[in-house]
Amino acid sequence: MTDMYIDSHFHIWSLERGDYDWLTPQLPAIYRDFGIADWRIQFGELGVSGGILVQAAPTDAETAFLLEQAARHADTVLGVVGWADFERSDAPAHIQSLAADRRLVGLRPMLQDLPDPAWIARPSIQPALQAMSSAALTLDALVRPVHLPYIDALAKRYPELTIVIDHAAKPAIATGRDRDAWLQELRALAAYPSVYCKLSGLWTEAAQGEPVSVVESWANAALDIFGVDRVLWGSDWPVLRCAGEAREWFDCAMSIVASRGQDAVANVFGANARRAYRLR
Repeated sequence: MTDMYIDSHFHIWSLERGDYDWLTPQLPAIYRDFGIADWRIQFGELGVSGGILVQAAPTDAETAFLLEQAARHADTVLGVVGWADFERSDAPAHIQSLAADRRLVGLRPMLQDLPDPAWIARPSIQPALQAMSSAALTLDALVRPVHLPYIDALAKRYPELTIVIDHAAKPAIATGRDRDAWLQELRALAAYPSVYCKLSGLWTEAAQGEPVSVVESWANAALDIFGVDRVLWGSDWPVLRCAGEAREWFDCAMSIVASRGQDAVANVFGANARRAYRLR
C-alpha cells in the first residue's frame, strides 16, 4: 500500500464570508468555521497527506478564497476545484484566465441546487464547457441521478473533457428508490473513458443515524461499474460530520477497496485523483 493517500474531495469555509446559502444553523454538526488545520487533524493520522479542495459556494469570491488557501498550504492542497459563472458573456476568456493559476484543477457548477436539471445542456453554457475542455480543467458534476442523462450527453459531446461524478450522483440510499435506474445511468457513463466517479458523500445520503455499513452495497456497485482505475476516494469532510466520524468512513472505504487488491488501494486512494485532476 502507498504511504500517502489523497482525499479527492474536501471543503473548508469561513461563515463570515456569507455566501454559503445552504449552510444554516439547522446543520449544527457543520455550522462553524472549518480550515485546513481542522482537516489535517482528522485525516493526517490516517495517512491522508493531501487533497483536492472543492468549492462550497457559487461565487467568484469562493474560488479566490480557495486559491489563496491553496497558496498558503501548498503541502496539503494538491489542487482546487472552484466555481465560475458559465453564463457570463465572457465566460470562455474568464475560464482561460482562471486556468492560468496551476492550483486550479477544475470547476464545479452546483447543478444539484439549480431548478432546471437540464441547465448544463443549455446552448448558452456550451462555450464555457468548451473552454474548460481546451484549458484541461476537470468538470466536477455535483448531481443527482436526474442529471445523469445530461452528463452523458456532455461526455459524448466533449470527449476531451474529464468529468468526475461527485458522490456517485447521490443515490437515494435512505429509501433505496430508483436504484436500478441509478445503476443503469452509471453504466452508460462508465462507457466513456473520460468519466470518473467519486466514492464520497454516500453516508450522508443514508437515513439519519444509520451505520456507515449501509453504504457498502452502493459503494461496491460504483466500483463494479467504473472499476478501480476510475473511482476516486473522497471524504466530503466536513459535510461527512452530518453522518458520522472521519475514521469510520475512511476505514469502511478502505476495507471495501482493499478487498479488490493492493493495486486498487493505490489507485482509488491516490493515483486516480492524480490522473483525473492532472496533478503535477
